[in-house]
Amino acid sequence: MILEPQWLRWARELQALAQTGSHFGTSDYDRERYDRISEIAAEIFAKQGDIEGSKIRTIFAAQSGYATPKIDVRAAVFRDRQILLVQERSDGLWTLPGGWADVNDSPSEAVEKEVVQESGFKVRAQRLLAVFDRAKHPHDPPFPFHIYKLFFLCEIESGEATPSAETSSVEFFALESLPPLSLSRITNDQIRFCFDAGINEPKPAVFD
Repeated sequence: MILEPQWLRWARELQALAQTGSHFGTSDYDRERYDRISEIAAEIFAKQGDIEGSKIRTIFAAQSGYATPKIDVRAAVFRDRQILLVQERSDGLWTLPGGWADVNDSPSEAVEKEVVQESGFKVRAQRLLAVFDRAKHPHDPPFPFHIYKLFFLCEIESGEATPSAETSSVEFFALESLPPLSLSRITNDQIRFCFDAGINEPKPAVFD
């Protein structure tokens, strides 16, 4: 199931083709054409996605090499059958702790690092719960790059709730009492999935 509008998929693919083509192009003629394709993709995003053109062009210009999906890691951390959420300073909304995986970090290292940085809790990744394609879930707003979201069940080893430069609050919530979520990062259905896969009987990781 694909939930994103077709224009977004076309624009994202144009950008990926332009980025990869520019990387492997062998002539100035080729690179000029790929630059123009990237410009067209940026114009589509700016028009259809209501994003400032200069901003999206800057984002695209920072990308190089063969275009591949980006990796976002998220941690499902439970205490007394409540899930750990952090409030993002950027939008005032709540999400599972996590973020972009850094180069040289394994997936478990990336998610463990994100949790302690955003919440103050030192955790240990226990189990991969899911690999979700952001494009197949109702995230909002649309994002200019293709993203895989990795969800891990994590266990608290030490620490205490401590906000950070990125987060203003750190709390545990019951499923029936979730706060307003940052839909760019997490959805209600994904939180429900984490409760089911994390608290109930372990199941194989799901995907897509």
